[in-house]
Amino acid sequence: MTAQPEGAAVEDSFAGRCVLVVSTNYAPEHTGIGPYSTQIAEHLAASGADTHVLAGMPHYPAWEVAQGYRGRWRLRERRGGVTVHRRRHTVPPRQTAAHRALFEAGILAHGTLAPPRIRPDVVLTQMPTLAGGVLGGRLARRAGAPHVVVVQDLMGAAAEQSGIRGGGRAAALAAAVEGRILRGAAVVGVVHASFVDRVTAMGVPRSRVHVVPNWTHVQGPSGDRERTRARLGWQPGETVLLHAGNMGLKQGLEVLVEAARLADQDAAPVRIVLMGDGNQRAHLQQLAAGVSALSFLPPAGADEFPDVLAAADVLAVTQKASVLDMSLPSKLTSYFMTGRPVIASVAAEGGTAQEVLRSGAGTVIAPEDPKALLAEVRALADDPAWAARLGARGPHYVEERLSSRAGLERITGLLRLATAGR
Repeated sequence: MTAQPEGAAVEDSFAGRCVLVVSTNYAPEHTGIGPYSTQIAEHLAASGADTHVLAGMPHYPAWEVAQGYRGRWRLRERRGGVTVHRRRHTVPPRQTAAHRALFEAGILAHGTLAPPRIRPDVVLTQMPTLAGGVLGGRLARRAGAPHVVVVQDLMGAAAEQSGIRGGGRAAALAAAVEGRILRGAAVVGVVHASFVDRVTAMGVPRSRVHVVPNWTHVQGPSGDRERTRARLGWQPGETVLLHAGNMGLKQGLEVLVEAARLADQDAAPVRIVLMGDGNQRAHLQQLAAGVSALSFLPPAGADEFPDVLAAADVLAVTQKASVLDMSLPSKLTSYFMTGRPVIASVAAEGGTAQEVLRSGAGTVIAPEDPKALLAEVRALADDPAWAARLGARGPHYVEERLSSRAGLERITGLLRLATAGR
């Protein structure tokens, strides 16, 4: 797809037309998929489209319904010029295949029983949930409208690779449903090239599949780095390795706990920080009992998040060794903006490793290897010039490839392809 001027192309195509975005995650969630769905919808609304969103109740990354939304069954609200139709669903406290099935069933059942009373000209589904994909396809068919799917996570692969309890049995079913959704879509976007082969193997023609990378949805750091470190209790002489975001199964964050345990045995001052929330947080805190080099922080607010990232010396992205092509961590787009080097403890053949290496902003080490992780942190601390070179490449990569303007244009390009001639 060739890039066009951002405003005019969208206005010509969608001004006065009705667009429905289906995304379980939406604002006020400010990490994960929610910010992307929000920016897409608000961009379309600002360009003249009558934009609606079918969403769940805010719950990510804590996996707990946010204050102000608890006890609500259905809700219609206006946010940023967008009409948001919220439907209640189950929010599992633990991630197992059975709990995930209940989560998906709740989204599907309520969305089917009470769909938005609109007739969209095009439906765009963000698909980290199978239920969202099924709903988007049904609503598109009912309206006689094209269905565009953006694959953020491959759910069949996720069940197979993430280590979720019972996932092996669920993988085949999830992949079958996922394939049916994608084959029925007019256009399919994938957030990384490593997804393409798996999607086409489901029977989706290659001509319908387009790579649409996520973009950086946060601003660069603006505060005083030393003041932020002091506020967080980080000492001037210690090297801080920070992991920010969801604490789930696929991240394999135990490697950071064990690396911190090793750091306790060494005189070199290294602090490892886990910032965020998720269904594995309590388990990790229990595992880390007595480990002094490890600390936990709650999720940072959207306004302070970039400054906290930039206050660290090194940023970590971790995944279990089994995770190859099921997802691309959305945190990477934020990491690259900070000017700090990234260590990726991930499978070398996976999409996350490819993205970090392509950016030039970090290094890739073997997953689930705490000794290698700690050694890489120390190597960066011992060579500040190398760390600075790596960190400086991140913002350049964002400017060249991951700007919000470029990302939103890629998404609206998918919508134009789907509606061409209509």
